[in-house]
Amino acid sequence: MAPVQGSLLLMYAAIAVVALVVLIARFRMNPFITLMIVSIVLALVVGMPMATILKSFETGVGGTLGHIAIVVGLGTMLGKMMAESGGAERIARTLIDFFGPKNVHWAMMCIAFLVGLPVFFEVGFVLLIPIAFNVAKRTNTSMIKVGIPMVAGLSVVHGLIPPHPAALLAVSAYNADIGHTLFYALLVGIPTAALAGPLFSKLAEKFVVLEGENPMARQFVERDAQETGRALPSFGVTLATVLLPVLLMLIGGWADLISPPKSTLNELLRLIGNPDMALLLAVLMSFYTFGSTRGFGRDAILKFTNECLGPTASITLVVGAGAGFGRILIDSGVSKAIVDVATGAHVPLLILAWLVAALIRVATGSATVAMSTAAGIVAPIAVAAATTASGVRPELLVLATGAGSLILSHVNDGGFWLVKEYFNMTVPQTFKTWTVCETIISITALILTLGLSTVV
Repeated sequence: MAPVQGSLLLMYAAIAVVALVVLIARFRMNPFITLMIVSIVLALVVGMPMATILKSFETGVGGTLGHIAIVVGLGTMLGKMMAESGGAERIARTLIDFFGPKNVHWAMMCIAFLVGLPVFFEVGFVLLIPIAFNVAKRTNTSMIKVGIPMVAGLSVVHGLIPPHPAALLAVSAYNADIGHTLFYALLVGIPTAALAGPLFSKLAEKFVVLEGENPMARQFVERDAQETGRALPSFGVTLATVLLPVLLMLIGGWADLISPPKSTLNELLRLIGNPDMALLLAVLMSFYTFGSTRGFGRDAILKFTNECLGPTASITLVVGAGAGFGRILIDSGVSKAIVDVATGAHVPLLILAWLVAALIRVATGSATVAMSTAAGIVAPIAVAAATTASGVRPELLVLATGAGSLILSHVNDGGFWLVKEYFNMTVPQTFKTWTVCETIISITALILTLGLSTVV
């Protein structure tokens, strides 16, 4: 069978996405199995060689789970220790006391914005989700109102603000000044996060009502329900344990400033600054700060870390399957067809950068891939435009590209399934909250960037 080309290829891909939503949301099919079946059928229909179909799907699953499974596993252990010791409750109480029960959604956005600066979205997510569950429980607030500001803050810094890898790649590709990029990113990012997070969440909680018991929430607020009678750990100890991975990743990023490249110390700093290693060290620290010092013995710690992993199995499989579907879209040529559409459009440079990144994001599901790939495509065009009146500041091109890379998260994005499973939402509810939140971020950041281009 000859490979499908052009608009027909894009039509089949769109049908596949719609089929996924209908099968999972309407017919209640298992998401992992549905993603795998639809991926295989799409690959067959568009003419991918049969010998490469499953290999392509496995590559997508393996490439994502190699990181996500470790992050989710270690992050869940850290969250469980924080919950059982009362650390999550301590932070929740402190936030509520400082911001007030009516403003906790603003508190979650601020914390996510700060924690997310040096870490990937999924790392910040697993670090903060226990706190979000406890804040929601103690204030009797919907997880939508508390959680959406959290993911909005994390997403904005992930897509727009250095030192995130994709943003740094875009800075390099466009030959932008990193200091100016950071300044402009903050000007754009803070109001964007406020609109897509706290402001949107107040609206979203009115039309998305979460029903039933959340198994993940039960893991992270179980200590409070048990009323063990132990004193809560101090705010300082709790915060130090939770932010240890953030600090280690910052140190890893500064390795070349601290020691000569390729020296033993440099390699050691890079090792402990790796997200997986940083989370592992934080979990080990939690065994002391949240474990032995709180009166828990080895048997209790082993029990906590074992029993909390059960609910994460389905999450990691579904996230991996979403990445497998994304890989099929790439290997089948859908991504290339989308890029061809974007680059063929005759639009202003900032909008072109946003459009290319947006279409790659929709096709691949990865903000990092979308931003880095789009920067590589648009950069030569930007160089040519720099000598004409149509040239724009390269720092603004970084922001436009980052904004485009965040739009319309859907079923091929691991973040979509991560939010869905942890928040215990249906697929339509995830579209109404997370997908809309991401799209608000993308469009708002583009509008603010275009506005900024008129004055700088």
